[in-house]
Amino acid sequence: MMDVMLEKQNIIRISVFLIVLLVMALWEVKSPKKALTQPKWYRWLNNMGMVVFNGVLLPIVLPFLAISVAFIAQEKQLGLFNILTINAVLTGVLSVILLDLIIYWQHRIFHQVPLLWRLHRVHHADQDIDVTTGSRFHFIEIWLSMLIKMLAIILFGISPIAVLVFEVLLNASAMFNHSNVQIRPRIDKYLRKIIVTPDMHRVHHSIHVNETNSNYGFCLSIWDKWFVSYTAQPKDGHSDMLIGLKSFRHPKEQSLLAMLMQPFRRT
Repeated sequence: MMDVMLEKQNIIRISVFLIVLLVMALWEVKSPKKALTQPKWYRWLNNMGMVVFNGVLLPIVLPFLAISVAFIAQEKQLGLFNILTINAVLTGVLSVILLDLIIYWQHRIFHQVPLLWRLHRVHHADQDIDVTTGSRFHFIEIWLSMLIKMLAIILFGISPIAVLVFEVLLNASAMFNHSNVQIRPRIDKYLRKIIVTPDMHRVHHSIHVNETNSNYGFCLSIWDKWFVSYTAQPKDGHSDMLIGLKSFRHPKEQSLLAMLMQPFRRT
């Protein structure tokens, strides 16, 4: 089963991406949480253009991606989990949780270090938040994130199947928690005890800096609560809150070229 998954990894990634994208897009149309302020077609065209651009560029620049590094670590018996004798299923679960924790701290650091924030603010400059926002990242940030992930894989000896599961889960989680969907408060209350919900993550895209610098988690919600970066609700309310950054309010900031050049421009 695992061998088949690894052999069909590209099909699995693309299939899950398209299925989650379609489901969340239909949910947004049927039951939106917040009225959009920008033309949806224009944002989708440029945000998805960024996805295609990154998807083509990444394998060219980094021919050895995370799962390739995991195969090398496994073959060479590198890293903690390859040294310790632990049940394979337990190791896989711990690996996914560990990678999610690393992504939490990576995300938090990208907010705190000015040079890294220049890259990450491309994601936050979106003036609305929907399923496509979850894939709107500058290509240099994608490269740095991949390098951090590779280092973690080597240090901890994370297996190829755990890497594949995590990357699929991370991608699906990002699209889910960025979605502009209505979830009943009672259901949201219970969901966010375990996972990051759209209402929880929307706070992170608030125009207010103290709210932007909170709710860093992508998949598991526990990290924000454990490391004291959790904000339950936006002070302006979900319907009235402004999304984005004060420095980038012009509609032209949503173009693909503006996104690509934004880290190199002054606010």
